[in-house]
Amino acid sequence: MNPFNGERIPIWMAEYVLKDYGTGAIMAVPADDERDMRFAKKFNLPIVEIIDKSMYPGATIEDKLGKMINSDFLNGMEVNDAIEEILQRIETMGIGVRKINFRLRDAIYSRQRYWGEPFPIAYDADGVAHPLPIEELPLELPELDDFKPASGAKSPLARAENWVNFQEGWHRETDTMPGFAGSSWYFLRYMDAKNDTEFASQKALNYWQDVDLYVGGTEHAVGHLMYSRFWHKFLYDKGLVPTKEPYKKLLNQGMIQGKSAIMEVKNEAGKTMELYVPVKFVNDDWQISLTSFAELQKSDSRFENVQPGVNTALVGEAIPLLLRVEKMSKSLHNVVNPDEMVERHGADCFRMYEMFLGPIEQAKPWDTKGINGVSGFLRKLWMLFFDENNGKPLVNDAEPTKEEWKILHTCIKKVTDDIERFSFNTCVSSFMICVNELRSANCSKRAVLDELVRLLAPFAPFTAEELWHQLGHDTTVCEAPYPVFNPAYLVQDSIPYPVSINGKKRDLVELPAGLSVPELEKAALELERVQKWLEGQTVKKVIVVPGRMINIVV
Repeated sequence: MNPFNGERIPIWMAEYVLKDYGTGAIMAVPADDERDMRFAKKFNLPIVEIIDKSMYPGATIEDKLGKMINSDFLNGMEVNDAIEEILQRIETMGIGVRKINFRLRDAIYSRQRYWGEPFPIAYDADGVAHPLPIEELPLELPELDDFKPASGAKSPLARAENWVNFQEGWHRETDTMPGFAGSSWYFLRYMDAKNDTEFASQKALNYWQDVDLYVGGTEHAVGHLMYSRFWHKFLYDKGLVPTKEPYKKLLNQGMIQGKSAIMEVKNEAGKTMELYVPVKFVNDDWQISLTSFAELQKSDSRFENVQPGVNTALVGEAIPLLLRVEKMSKSLHNVVNPDEMVERHGADCFRMYEMFLGPIEQAKPWDTKGINGVSGFLRKLWMLFFDENNGKPLVNDAEPTKEEWKILHTCIKKVTDDIERFSFNTCVSSFMICVNELRSANCSKRAVLDELVRLLAPFAPFTAEELWHQLGHDTTVCEAPYPVFNPAYLVQDSIPYPVSINGKKRDLVELPAGLSVPELEKAALELERVQKWLEGQTVKKVIVVPGRMINIVV
């Protein structure tokens, strides 16, 4: 019986109607569910559109955007409004209730491997488990040379027979704890690492309180972050820690995504299939040349029977490929080996390019071509120290100009502020601007370069260390003090003012920074080029925006 008084229920809403999900109805949304769409296409089932996304360019099937269509009484509603409407109707009619489902992974706590904390448990002759006495803790792993599983599907620890059978009729547990056992509380141990009687004293815990910042990817957060919060809340309930939460702030760095290269081929039945091409065979135009394709066919059996121009498209001497930004995965053949990048460009270049890709919280697609920009920056930095033609040192002890100090301290201020905001991509941009401006000023002065190297050290430690020693230092740059921003170097003695007449720029003049508004008006009206434009005109007023612009209205 239809509880909606004769109104047809949209099939995509069927799950909300049933109090017991999965009994008596099927949920199928091929137009807006990826799995259902694949199923419908495979079996040639009709796909009825239920959401009009025409007003939202770029919206995907996963986005809850658009207006409902082909959905009876929901037609014309925005998707989220339609969901709310159907939920309200279901609850009003008493045929269902809203429910939030939580999914939690089981914490598989026992591991059959050598590494990991051993369980302080021993079994008597009857197989009954007993905890070890407090005075025998901590229980340490025995030394093993062979980490392979023992016979009988037992843990490698079973090989240490003297350790396992430590007492007549008794044996120790041979499984070990998982990695998250120690990682769920180790940060507390840092607060009182030399304490031999407890994991941390109450005095230390009350002093340090909790962790200021937790940095981890979204996948990491599902595991370690979740488990450590559980452990911490348990310790809080036991009165062993002073805070409910272990961390004050959470920062999830975005994932570095890959660019997948996809070749569309036709099988024997004439149907189009997608084959992922290893990115090492792909050129900058996102094509694979016939020469590279021949190499691919030899190394990958998936392409053995594919004929260019017959099974796939062919443009000149290359096969065009589709580009898709996805998670880096071996199965998608889009993984970029960082070892190869480091070998080609150096660790500092690779490190800074990863920062330069974009904001730390956002997912960012890797683009091997883009790393050349960071590589070029490091070369330009090097050329502040050495002549690019003959390699001779350029560093000198001359006193820097005001402009050179300004360039440096503008960079110090920006980088220091952006580090606090975890905006590392803009830090790299500031370094690039600074080096370009110092090169334009032909600045190779020790006083400037010394501070610049110290500022760069956290970003490019290997390059900074080498240049630090080139500057004559015997210690490591890691021990050098971080540069301090001096606002005095950013104070301007003069300001460039564009001078406009009726909004059109007619001149540009450099005026002293301390001039008053009347003095700025007078200076602008006395300019030779301005007087030429004012001939035969009556000045109605002069608009001055101090530090920005002057506009004369005639």
